[in-house]
Amino acid sequence: MITKAQFDKEIDLIIANAIREDIGDGDHSSLACIPKSAEGKAKLLVKDEGILAGVMFAKKVFNFVDPDLQIEQILADGATIKNGDIAFYVSGNSQSILKAERLVLNAMQRMSAIATKTNQFVKLLEGTNTKVLDTRKTTPGIRALEKWAVKIGGGENHRFALYDMIMLKDNHIDFAGGITKAIEKTKKYIAEHDLDLKIIVEARDLNEIKEILNSTGVYRILIDNFNYADTREAVALIGDQCLTESSGGINETTIRKYAECGVNYISSGALTHSVYNLDLSLKAVE
Repeated sequence: MITKAQFDKEIDLIIANAIREDIGDGDHSSLACIPKSAEGKAKLLVKDEGILAGVMFAKKVFNFVDPDLQIEQILADGATIKNGDIAFYVSGNSQSILKAERLVLNAMQRMSAIATKTNQFVKLLEGTNTKVLDTRKTTPGIRALEKWAVKIGGGENHRFALYDMIMLKDNHIDFAGGITKAIEKTKKYIAEHDLDLKIIVEARDLNEIKEILNSTGVYRILIDNFNYADTREAVALIGDQCLTESSGGINETTIRKYAECGVNYISSGALTHSVYNLDLSLKAVE
């Protein structure tokens, strides 16, 4: 997995690029009608229900735009929210608050939606030993935010990108000439390049499960698009040789049944690609 330093760098890049994209050569709406020295205060108002996410990110945005802005935090990331709640107040230069407003709202609305959906999945798994994972099916350019939101919602992060874990999926296996060849080539590559990377291998049926188990060095087997019965059989075959992960169209109505098959993890792209933003507003305080 990526280090904290790598993750923090991703967040910094997101903020810098988003501010560049939004402000350009100036926030002319604010420059036109608000004095440069004007001071103001605004509140982050919740107009929806769910799990709050993005407060810490908002603090980073405000600090990037203007280190003199002051944040009075009321609610923390991971808090259960309802219509009418106030997450925080921000005070200081009015132009600075307005420069940061849209990025803060865009990020927090999406992050809160992802955290809310993740939390729903986590609650459905209560009483089992299965954890929910995100995927790389994220919005280009803001993956760090979306994976951060999954953690806030109680889920776990899968690999961050192509560089921090090896995942041999169907196309890798087919292009490499089969499962065994793909695994052996991968282990050789890791040794030659002195890499510390875990290997996940996707299985499309029980015969592929058996073939994977003939090789050593596999960290986790991805049991992809199996039905319940075959998933249970796959888990029994794998035993404690490596970890197990179910994936493939698993949703709110099926996730509990897959967990009851005994898998360690369930991954779902829906956590990040199928959410509706929570309704949040930044409102001036008189």
